[in-house]
Amino acid sequence: MQLSEFDYDLPESLIAQTPAQKRELSRMLVLDRKSQSVLHKHFYDITDFLNENDLLVLNNTKVIPARLYAKKDTGALIEIFLVREYEKNKWITLIKPSKRVKDGMVLSISDELSVKILNKSDDKWCVELLYDGNIFEILDKIGHIPLPPYIERNMTDEQYKALDFDRYQTVYAQKPGAVAAPTAGLHFTDEILKKLENKGVQHCFITLNVGLGTFKPVKCDNILEHKMDSEQFEISEKSAEIINNAVKNGKKITAVGTTSVRTLETVMNKYGEILPVKDSSELFIYPGYKFKITDKLITNFHLPKSTLIMLVSAFAGKEFIFKAYHEAIRNKYRFYSYGDCMFIR
Repeated sequence: MQLSEFDYDLPESLIAQTPAQKRELSRMLVLDRKSQSVLHKHFYDITDFLNENDLLVLNNTKVIPARLYAKKDTGALIEIFLVREYEKNKWITLIKPSKRVKDGMVLSISDELSVKILNKSDDKWCVELLYDGNIFEILDKIGHIPLPPYIERNMTDEQYKALDFDRYQTVYAQKPGAVAAPTAGLHFTDEILKKLENKGVQHCFITLNVGLGTFKPVKCDNILEHKMDSEQFEISEKSAEIINNAVKNGKKITAVGTTSVRTLETVMNKYGEILPVKDSSELFIYPGYKFKITDKLITNFHLPKSTLIMLVSAFAGKEFIFKAYHEAIRNKYRFYSYGDCMFIR
């Protein structure tokens, strides 16, 4: 399969720069794989499409304010992007401009936090965080939410900073560690979850810490040559039991987001059943993949030539997905992280 097969033209005006006024007011394109038909709905209509025969699997990772700014003695501003903690207080980071830093240098972020540069590996830097107290509480005070590159924000704009802290996070986010939001979950509200619960729709949580790889473009013409970045995930004993019981009782597994899909499918591929486990996923799902456990999918609209559009093409069929994307563009749906969503059944 060629990369060009997963390309499409999107007017820049349809890239959502801000979220919908309310989470549940996002539009939702409903795709029926059997009839190959689409319906135009809003996310609050999701309660009409799920019942007691469904289990929702949600990713409860929490986005950390991973973008930090340090000032050198010269006044030069250095951006430090925390990518992943690889050892206690030691992180893989992206630094720019990287030519302004060197091994052993200590950069002051605030009175509470400094960053010691350890060494460089490929295009990333290993650093040590120097602080007293709880690092996530400190980051909440001084860090910036790491929005994807297609959302443009001025880091000094406090109004947008407050908006992003609230809305680039699911209402059920619990476990800090992600540097990007599991965006399909951004449409849920506590009220919608309660309505679904009242209808007998069960839900459970898994955790996959979304990494920078979610924005990593596929660069090889032959997509089979692409290698996925590794992302850490965890399934608790309670969630494993709920999922296995749901499968045993013939319930449909509805994954909220591609991160939930990859977690579930990784565990099924590796162990043949859902187990309580901490592991990592490098699973690349593209057309031809046979899904082991995922029956339905809630997902946002994805970038052209991305691994995510390949995953949804595998789930619903490439021709059907691209037909639906063109329908969404014609109807001026909003795309990407802060945009509208699809429900594929």
